[in-house]
Amino acid sequence: VRRALAPLENDGLLKELKHRPAQGSQVSILVYPSNNKRLVHRASVDDVRLDKAKVALRQRLDDEFKEQGSMLDNASVVADLTYTWLDPRLPETLRLDETASEEEAKRVVAAVEPVTIDYKAGVAELAPGGKPLTEADRLLLLREHEAWVAQLNLADRAARSAATFGMYVALAVLCGYYIYHRRPKLLSDLRSYLTLLVAVLVTVALGWVFAADQWRAEMIPLMLFGMTAAIAYEKELALLLAAAAALILAFSLDQGLAEFVVLVASVAAAILLLRRIRSRTKLIYVGAFTGLVVLLTTLGVGILAGQAFGATSHTRLWGGEWIAGYENSFLVSLLTGGLWLGFCCLLAGVLMTGLLPFIERVFDVQTDISLLELGDVQHPLLQELVRRAPGTYNHSINVASIAETAADAIGANGLLVRVGAYFHDIGKMLKPSYFVENQGPEGNRHESLQPAMSTLVIIAHVKDGADLARQHRLPQSIIDFIEQHHGTTLVEYFYRREAQRLREDPDAGELDETTFRYPGPKPQTKEAGVLMLADVVESASRALVDPTPARIESLVHDLAMKRLLDGQFDECGLTLSELHTIEDSLVKSLTAVYHGRVKYPEHQTV
Repeated sequence: VRRALAPLENDGLLKELKHRPAQGSQVSILVYPSNNKRLVHRASVDDVRLDKAKVALRQRLDDEFKEQGSMLDNASVVADLTYTWLDPRLPETLRLDETASEEEAKRVVAAVEPVTIDYKAGVAELAPGGKPLTEADRLLLLREHEAWVAQLNLADRAARSAATFGMYVALAVLCGYYIYHRRPKLLSDLRSYLTLLVAVLVTVALGWVFAADQWRAEMIPLMLFGMTAAIAYEKELALLLAAAAALILAFSLDQGLAEFVVLVASVAAAILLLRRIRSRTKLIYVGAFTGLVVLLTTLGVGILAGQAFGATSHTRLWGGEWIAGYENSFLVSLLTGGLWLGFCCLLAGVLMTGLLPFIERVFDVQTDISLLELGDVQHPLLQELVRRAPGTYNHSINVASIAETAADAIGANGLLVRVGAYFHDIGKMLKPSYFVENQGPEGNRHESLQPAMSTLVIIAHVKDGADLARQHRLPQSIIDFIEQHHGTTLVEYFYRREAQRLREDPDAGELDETTFRYPGPKPQTKEAGVLMLADVVESASRALVDPTPARIESLVHDLAMKRLLDGQFDECGLTLSELHTIEDSLVKSLTAVYHGRVKYPEHQTV
């Protein structure tokens, strides 16, 4: 029995191999005692696997007992009984040493002599034309390119570096020229300019990281940048900057025209589909529709170019072979690549929902989502305005209603105008009784003040409102409405009172018109221009004794012309056509407010 078991003690026993074919031989293995690696020897897999080793053991037992035939009456029966007793008691005595296996694999690989194949320039064909490239073709072309770069001399390298730098400079000049003529304020605002520059650099850097072979998802940071630029600036500028970033990415990653087209298609679709964001789900829809556009673009460009983007012989997410048995299928590789890119677009939309508050804070912009939250009447400032200056609050609500309609009529941001109108007069709550809409039984306090002093009190509500807004951390776009809704207009009532006083007392001095003007600035946006006109016509319409449609129309037109001739709309970009549209909208809104009513008969007791 000892002699029959000796081979098993020497080689060991194993139920099944613990390594895959790619990790080592399936025919023979190296075996050594656990306490002495020097006694290593090679054993056949058939000799150590339990299922086959048992067969050999049974034969050896039979042979051994037959040699003792002179001592045994029935050697075969004894051998069977012995094997039956040993069979369930045979243990697994071998254990896979993964560390030693890896070291042995490296040693074997290092011992293999490299095989060199020479390709003569202009003679040998590196890859067949007109057919999809295999992974071997791609690696061969990559090695050829590396060899070509390695043989370049210093002058050639300098020329290539200069050409690359020149392309980047040309892109920077093109974008800078556009910004200088279309968005000059962006260049004058150092913080905004640096924020934009950092955003571009971060996009390119993340594109490099996401472009790794196991991801191929450089589209995600590019789409996030494009949507951010569209939210913070305008679509035209966002398209230009995103296209420039896509070109830089494609060039720096050694991608071709096909990849560049797909990148531009993704970011352009996202920017054009973005529009107004009134809910976070809108961003997910944008990502989904952009993914569909990219899928179709990928299929079209891939078929025309005859190449699946990034397809390799191992699993990759851009053009990766996910379906076993279809590694050489061009259409399957192209389709899986397109589906992955579409998923990247959807993922970018989902990520944008989480990044949106951060983007609004960094770029100091407001989407419709934040404006809807800001326009809640439960805002502490609005509640304080209701309590301290209810007349001003009612005026602000009315102005918000008519101004939003007018802004929408010219294609401006009506929601922004409405929220700005809610807060435009919050400064009046500090001295509410000095404003006519809040005056009570105590009468007009300005009767005891000089016109110049009254003007200072009236004008101060602009600065007070801006200070209150900053204390409550309102966004700059709302503060702009507070500071610009009067522009540099004249406080006409007190100006005329002062002129009358000086006529009655010639020795009192000269009349200085600038003393009676608001400090400004004038409206800088169309939305601010709409609010200025809506504010003044709403206040003036309250003084109409008989607010008929004709009188309202005449009032609105006169006030609009007065502001126009005074130069208040010079800096906000309003055209005469848009001004006329605003007038029509305000007339309709005010006519609806002051519509005629049926006079009910008095109740008489019979």
